[in-house]
Amino acid sequence: MRVCGVTKSPQGDREPARYTETVATTEQPVQLVSLTEAAAAKIKVLLAEEPDDELGVLRVAVQGGGCSGFQYALGFDRAAQEGDIETTVHGVDVVVDPYSAPYLRGTEIDFVDGLQGGFAINNPNVVAACGCGHSFQVDDETGEPMAGDGCGSGCAH
Repeated sequence: MRVCGVTKSPQGDREPARYTETVATTEQPVQLVSLTEAAAAKIKVLLAEEPDDELGVLRVAVQGGGCSGFQYALGFDRAAQEGDIETTVHGVDVVVDPYSAPYLRGTEIDFVDGLQGGFAINNPNVVAACGCGHSFQVDDETGEPMAGDGCGSGCAH
């Protein structure tokens, strides 16, 4: 607990407050990629339908392309590759390559049922997205948005 206020010195002068106790803080790590329960359930169903029994992980990646600069790639793979970041979410093994990891930090994948349903990706790193929803932009290392002005007549998703 932190105590803060104004104290008076023995001479009657006002002095700035002093902390009389310490504050303990802990940082909660941000999960690289998380899945909602609905997304995990759908992934398990899709994985069970795959003819190749050796497929066992969901690979989430970012690829260059699309009209806004980047696009997501979700697919099944046999196993993690050297350098991949591995996690298990709701019983689904998820792998992310080291190139894609910075762009996906804190991303949540959901599955929405219905007419406009499908996998919905909520990525806090996105600064702009294509009007069709298939590509996106992130800040580059200088903090400036990447080139591209959204979905236009040349949308290639």
